[in-house]
Amino acid sequence: MSSVIIGLTGGIASGKSTVSSMFKNMEIPVVDADIIARQVVEPSEKAYLEIIQTFGEGILREDKTINRDALGAIVFNNKEKREKLNSIVHPAVRNRMIEQKSDYIQQGKKAVVLDIPLLFESKLTHLVDKTILVYVDPDVQLERLVIRNQYTEAEAVARVNSQMPLSEKKPLADVIINNNGTIEETKQQLINILRSWDIL
Repeated sequence: MSSVIIGLTGGIASGKSTVSSMFKNMEIPVVDADIIARQVVEPSEKAYLEIIQTFGEGILREDKTINRDALGAIVFNNKEKREKLNSIVHPAVRNRMIEQKSDYIQQGKKAVVLDIPLLFESKLTHLVDKTILVYVDPDVQLERLVIRNQYTEAEAVARVNSQMPLSEKKPLADVIINNNGTIEETKQQLINILRSWDIL
């Protein structure tokens, strides 16, 4: 039987990490795009060298690692520079994800999760068989973000507005986990989905 590749996505403060942890607790491997995005820009990596060539050494900390805040400040408000950064980082992340996914498939895992925040925006659904969207209502999303990151409401709104609205992602997903309730309710939804797909 071939492995089922599940694309897991959501928005900032939607609870995607919580669901990702649930998969791990069920011993279903998760390939995390955010973790890989940090790995591919570590010193000695090809993407790291390209970023320095493009943005200069001013974005480096004393230990020569990339200062994500400094780089973020450059690209957050500049579409052209952001696209340039993405054109370096995204292919490196994608290749690493595909490698890890292949490793798990070769190990005979029944399912592999690709945890990709920008699954729909980056048009990466071709990498997966099924998609799960972790959804919360906009007011819940803002409230959780303010509490979690100690943002002001304005900062939280800016972060949320920089992403594709969860309501627009809903019709794109195969299934939706409603994460407005308790962790237990979320877990039960996940179990039901996996049972319906014959993974549990």
